[in-house]
Amino acid sequence: MTERIAKFMARSGVCSRRQAEELIKQKRVTVNGVLIESPAFNVEGTEAILLDGEKLPQMQTTRLWLYHKPVGLLTTHKDTHNRPTVFDTLPPDMPRVISVGRLDLNSEGLLLLTNNGELSRKLELPENGWSRRYKVRVHGRVDKRKLEELEKGTTVDGVQYGAVKIELESQNGTNSWLQITLNEGKNREIRKLMNSIGLEVARLIRLSYGPFQLGSLKKGEVREVPQKVLKEQLGNKL
Repeated sequence: MTERIAKFMARSGVCSRRQAEELIKQKRVTVNGVLIESPAFNVEGTEAILLDGEKLPQMQTTRLWLYHKPVGLLTTHKDTHNRPTVFDTLPPDMPRVISVGRLDLNSEGLLLLTNNGELSRKLELPENGWSRRYKVRVHGRVDKRKLEELEKGTTVDGVQYGAVKIELESQNGTNSWLQITLNEGKNREIRKLMNSIGLEVARLIRLSYGPFQLGSLKKGEVREVPQKVLKEQLGNKL
């Protein structure tokens, strides 16, 4: 049975499928000594596949970690300005991992990490139906009617956003706490939605991603999901 080389590379944990496609386009991957120029190339997995002249890591058991990302860290493996990243702060005994989606520099809370790049891609897809729940503090006058309009879906700067669920938890003058649940998780989605109705996000905390919860995890703490739980929750996604 064959599969796309980019998918094979992602499953090895060396990178995500998207990153693998870029590496192939950059002519950094060979199969049995032949330079590969297309991510559509199929392999069986028995070939000598090299990245920058080095063998890919051996396939490992798929693992998943919960990580409480603090504010001030980028969700990237390398930053051109040498700013601190999530991956700089992880325990030294952890294998190379990839994030499931991202949290921006000023956001905090639950970030899923995995050693399987293909699993990361699958868990990001909206069709999985996995919701992301956030606790959000906003500045400005909250108009409940405008919140209700956002819940139906809207377009901001030409980008279509799907339906979201918004609950007003507390309000004190121009400071309010909301709980927002969404399924898509587009780039800076919550901040853009709030800005569109005159609210500024002051704090954004992800509480859950699908069945996985932030719970009592402390900032900067990492906790591995037990294999039994992983199989129960992910089933055929593994």
